[in-house]
Amino acid sequence: MSTQQKELSYFSLRLQELLNTSFPELAHDHKFVEQRSKWAANAYEGAFLAGNPIEQCEHYADYILFENLYFSKFDTIFQVVCNEFDTIMADEELRPFALKMFAVCEPVFAQYELTDDFAYGYEYDQLYTELTGTIAIWIEENGLQ
Repeated sequence: MSTQQKELSYFSLRLQELLNTSFPELAHDHKFVEQRSKWAANAYEGAFLAGNPIEQCEHYADYILFENLYFSKFDTIFQVVCNEFDTIMADEELRPFALKMFAVCEPVFAQYELTDDFAYGYEYDQLYTELTGTIAIWIEENGLQ
């Protein structure tokens, strides 16, 4: 296996792990994973060949690999479900319920400009409150099924 192939699989695995955990809407987009991984591997190789230290090469590759993947809609929904609704369902039901709520909450997210640092801005609290209300209304109307 060439160094380039090794780097590519390394970046693919790292990206896939993040997508599976925090971006389920992208987890099955193999073209996205392949393209980002290639770009990251190329950035790493280019930085390395230019004489940069390994840490800097990794930084360049990570920047490309994870661009626009720092704020997760799913993680936000999961946090709301865990913090606000954990007393009405078992722990093992929290993640599946949050996955179900993803589509329900999409219109709420559409009202915000979601940047990588959105979670640190003043609008995050407003989003959190709106998501809590949206999920509460959904549960009231549909139950927990």
